[in-house]
Amino acid sequence: VPAAWQRPYLNIFKHFRVEEWKRSAREGDVAALTDTRLKGTVYRIRGSIPSSNYLQLPRTGTQSLGLTGRYLYLLFRPMPRKHFVVHLDVSTQKNQVVRVSFSTLFKEFKSTATWLQFPFLCGAAEGSLGDGAARHDLMGAAPADVRWTCLVLDLPSILSLYLSRRYSHLKSVKLCSNLLVKNLCTSDLVFDPGVTFSEARRANLACRGVAPMPREMAFPVPKGQKWHDLYDYIRFPSEGSKLPYDSIQKICPGPAAVSEDPQPVTLTKAVRDRLSLIHQIISPKAVSAPW
Repeated sequence: VPAAWQRPYLNIFKHFRVEEWKRSAREGDVAALTDTRLKGTVYRIRGSIPSSNYLQLPRTGTQSLGLTGRYLYLLFRPMPRKHFVVHLDVSTQKNQVVRVSFSTLFKEFKSTATWLQFPFLCGAAEGSLGDGAARHDLMGAAPADVRWTCLVLDLPSILSLYLSRRYSHLKSVKLCSNLLVKNLCTSDLVFDPGVTFSEARRANLACRGVAPMPREMAFPVPKGQKWHDLYDYIRFPSEGSKLPYDSIQKICPGPAAVSEDPQPVTLTKAVRDRLSLIHQIISPKAVSAPW
């Protein structure tokens, strides 16, 4: 359970004052920019060598973020026609550090006792995929029309599914080129960016651990438009999956419930209509767990 200062969520960039670079580190081509579409500051990390161009929290490897929230939210956009890499160091309850990495550079899932490597498949625009056979077309660099993405990583489930380990806390984050990053956040809640505060209250989603995206973490949605028509939402591991998947990709509309209670949430028609706007793009290939 997160400490009180981490509940109900922790805005990582804000809490660690990333713009001051005192508790964070940057190497290579890292710049803070104002994004007119998102109406705020984003960090651009670019360069041909990911290991030489990155934003890192905390500043040194001897420190730890100590964040215990179940879900890590990464609000980011891969750069078109480029590759990116993200490394997360997480600590198990037995104080072992496991690196969880995902990248468009990875061609296949790889696992060791201390390192999980997941290919990241960037979603193509709606309607551009014919069938599951086109899945391999998504491997590699981000497409030209890659969208801003809310990636939700269930860290305890990742350690449990792939390594049969128990999660303790998030130790560090290293965001390598080529990315635009709006923010990072940890929480025990499932945030659904496609649901408004009033819809969430009417559907009583709070009792299922589901909440609207906090305003300071949200992507802007112009009046008359829908969140899921503008952005991508990826939850990993995919909810309800019996076997772990071999890649991180967009496969479902959005959150319904946390895994301890996998029954579907009873939603109002407004919420159902909103969530039904997005369709399954591809059927991921399930792989046997590597333990």
